[in-house]
Amino acid sequence: MRIRRKETKIQEGDLTPMIDMTFQLIAFFMVLINFTQTEQLEGIYLPTAALAKPPEGPMETPITLHVDRQGLVTIGGQQVDLNGLVPHLINEVNVLVIRKKSPSDATIIIRADRRVPAGKVQDVIRVCQENRFDRFVLRVLQSTD
Repeated sequence: MRIRRKETKIQEGDLTPMIDMTFQLIAFFMVLINFTQTEQLEGIYLPTAALAKPPEGPMETPITLHVDRQGLVTIGGQQVDLNGLVPHLINEVNVLVIRKKSPSDATIIIRADRRVPAGKVQDVIRVCQENRFDRFVLRVLQSTD
């Protein structure tokens, strides 16, 4: 008796459910993640303003400075006073030069606590201007009134 060989066909799995699940997970995480929270620092409560408006478009080279209620500035995860801010700004200028940009191409985003006196924020702006930065954005919460 002769045994016949069965022809084996290549079995292909149906990837549709796996692809569908992947897209559902991507959509789920996009809804969950708030990308505006990534530049926030705990303990800084922004002031409110009736005339606040969202930015018109994305900033090309943002540099975020957080000013806490004691007037200390956090840049790149390090907390410094105004004098300690200068080396960090010089480092940012060097990075911009390497990228073939100037400090005037960067935008300094200042997130100051609502209890910080306006003079301290002006001092931060002055130090930045002394290091050739001239674009500034002050973050506030838009009031609902």
